[in-house]
Amino acid sequence: MQIPEYFTYLSAQHLESLNLSAEAIVRSIEQLLGAAKQSHAWNAPKIVIMPDQRYLMATISAADDPPFLAVKALVLNPRNHEQGLADINALVTLLDSDTGVPLAIIDGNWITAVRTAGLSAAAAKRLARSDSSVIAFIGCGVQARSHLKLLAQLFPLKELRAFGRGVSNRDALCQLAETLGLRAIASGNAQAAIHDADLIVSTVTFSSQLVPFLDAHWLKPGAFATVTDLAAPWVKQSFSELDYIVIDDCKQEAKMEIPLVNPRWVVGDLMDLVCETIKGRTRSEQKTAFIFRGLALGDLAVSALAYQVSQLQQIGFQIKR
Repeated sequence: MQIPEYFTYLSAQHLESLNLSAEAIVRSIEQLLGAAKQSHAWNAPKIVIMPDQRYLMATISAADDPPFLAVKALVLNPRNHEQGLADINALVTLLDSDTGVPLAIIDGNWITAVRTAGLSAAAAKRLARSDSSVIAFIGCGVQARSHLKLLAQLFPLKELRAFGRGVSNRDALCQLAETLGLRAIASGNAQAAIHDADLIVSTVTFSSQLVPFLDAHWLKPGAFATVTDLAAPWVKQSFSELDYIVIDDCKQEAKMEIPLVNPRWVVGDLMDLVCETIKGRTRSEQKTAFIFRGLALGDLAVSALAYQVSQLQQIGFQIKR
């Protein structure tokens, strides 16, 4: 193999300009989960350091096809907003998984937002009612916007309810919903947002001081919740109310000191769901949920897809080695 003369830097602006569809993102995630089932793709449990309020994390995943290895480093610091910075900042490096030759440096904030929404969408395809039309967001920041963009492509959404501590984020989410043709409602409290919603997305920024304020008893029969925030804002015992809970990675979860949810309530993980080792929704009235920490294969799936499309479209800064 001849070493490429250049490697690529993809900024958030470059990545946004690729216009990756929800279908393409979900398909890329599904293909890698299928490859992992056949031992042709791999990811290690995430590594986390929490020295204080900061959440420092790294993930690694690799595949034979597409032949890439992705490493992501991420820092979540709730004090960042005092400096006008995003709470979460991350970077992904992409290497050839056979030779180790570096191929790309990719904005990790965009990858994190889109891969999280992609994982939710892959689960929602199987666990949510296909006629879901009302979506509720608890937390209205970057993750909420990425989820809305993807889920609006997969479900016949008509109404959005938004509840969050930041008025500007809430209003921005409502404005985005209106541009997508949805009726947008700024809810006065979390229970009002969740009441009678078909899809519930919780994306509350993690904090060690967070007091749980969400209750799964509020979900109506037939509702689906995707819980992206380590389930920190949820009253954990209330998850016993749900009929069907799937997590992202049972092997990863087994290595964690504190479980996301009582293991007795978990049916399986996303690989089981996508590969049909377990069933998805079987009854219209089931209350279902996808509760997850984040899956490194999702980072790889979206990073690989973005890199491949960027090469076809000749998008990105080329950096000489």
